Amino acid sequence: MTDTNDAPPVPKTFWQYIRSMGPGIVIALTWLGGGDLVDAAVAGGNYGYALMWAMALALSVRFIFVSILAKYQLCNQHQESVMAGFQRIHPIMPLFIAAVAIILGHFYGAYFVKGIGEASNQIFGGGPPWVWATLWMCVAALLMFKGAFDRIEFVFYIILALLSLSLMGVALWSGPNPAEAAKGVFLFSLPEDKGSFGVLLVVTSLIGAVGGSITNLFYPYFIKKKKWQGPKYRKLQLYDLAFGVCALIVLDLAVWTIGAEILHPTGQTVGSIEDLANLLKTTLGRWGEIIFYLGVFGALFSSVLGDALGFGYLVEDATFMRNKAKGLASENTKPEKTRIYKIIVLWTIFSPLVWMLPGTPGFVALTIIVNAAGVIVLPVLSGSIWLMTSKKSFIGADFKNKWWEHAVMAFLFCLSIWASYNSIKAIIGYF
Repeated sequence: MTDTNDAPPVPKTFWQYIRSMGPGIVIALTWLGGGDLVDAAVAGGNYGYALMWAMALALSVRFIFVSILAKYQLCNQHQESVMAGFQRIHPIMPLFIAAVAIILGHFYGAYFVKGIGEASNQIFGGGPPWVWATLWMCVAALLMFKGAFDRIEFVFYIILALLSLSLMGVALWSGPNPAEAAKGVFLFSLPEDKGSFGVLLVVTSLIGAVGGSITNLFYPYFIKKKKWQGPKYRKLQLYDLAFGVCALIVLDLAVWTIGAEILHPTGQTVGSIEDLANLLKTTLGRWGEIIFYLGVFGALFSSVLGDALGFGYLVEDATFMRNKAKGLASENTKPEKTRIYKIIVLWTIFSPLVWMLPGTPGFVALTIIVNAAGVIVLPVLSGSIWLMTSKKSFIGADFKNKWWEHAVMAFLFCLSIWASYNSIKAIIGYF
């Protein structure tokens, strides 16, 4: 679908670039969520800085992969969406992606609502977590249906400020060790299993949460809502994505530092988010605990909004591709006005509340397992994007992959196969 409003001018000065940015922060805070938060805390708490190379690798993978996705969105000769590119590969692809989106939209939300309920209970000093979770999901739905994308951007900047003050504040309070962090990034060590979650499960979950899965497909829709269309916006898009990823790096490192400096020296392991928060309370006092839970809440609530927005656009576009092939779609209908978009938004926000019932898995267990499971579809996504950006019949002769981009995509494809295989193996081993 195409929007009818005029495209914005291409920025020329530094401040014009700064004012034009937005989708990068929206996608970064959507990615952050429980996945980055818990995986970084578990990895830092159980293994110190030893696995930090996995996060560095995952963030590099994410930036390159999403940048190539955005290149297709901006530069393809057909001026079509990434979903239309999938349709060109095979008509079944949009339906496959829509099915994965509906499933993962529910299960990602499962640990979001768990964490939001628990965090609110701790911040406000009581109240059933399921009541808090339901209340905040209603607030999320109100924001989604009452706010345009620009308003959602504004909410995300507020959340970014909250996260920066919260997570970075606690990390600095705990005293980071730059030398050990550098060793963790460059030594590529695999320590012995420790705690409830083996090192292989943690690494594959990190790749799923930080390196990303189907949520990487959200970014092209977010830049589309800014009316960026055409190669002239490529430079702005790269700066925008780099800004968002840099913010993500800082927040991820802050959470990892909290786990590595406060929990790891005690020899304890993370079994729940309360394990880390309780130790923060003991070490830093009640304010340290509250500040940390505010960070947890901000990260999770931003992901609820981002996932509802992204999965709504994704499934709506997949449906649009099918209807267009049958001559039943209108190019001028805004995605937000369609029934399927509204249904998916409501599904993504409210269906996960069933995981607040007694006896369901805890927040950390859901986070680790769901993000590891999300890695399984990476080979299909990375292979498809590689094909779409390699053939001039898809993207045009001027923008098809250069030799080094082929090398990068080949590496990403092999990495996705390795991660997918080990994710399945680790999940089976966990159960």
